[in-house]
Amino acid sequence: MKVELVRVGNSRGIRIPKPIIEQCGFEDAVELRVENDHLVIAPARLPRAGWEEAFRAAGSSAHDELLLESPALPEIAGSKGLHKTD
Repeated sequence: MKVELVRVGNSRGIRIPKPIIEQCGFEDAVELRVENDHLVIAPARLPRAGWEEAFRAAGSSAHDELLLESPALPEIAGSKGLHKTD
């Protein structure tokens, strides 16, 4: 579909037809980005949207097991090997 650029102050804009807005799920804000010299307009998503559902779908961690042995913890300052020398 070809649309005209319209003046909006010193900027330019486009009018997006209502059927396209509904099909894409656009609301009051959208995400804009440029990929390979193409303008991409996508529905705005809240940060971490859907994470709660994903965690619930993953199930309980009550029966999780450590598959790798944990590495030795580093020495704490003041213990062997970290003394200040004069």
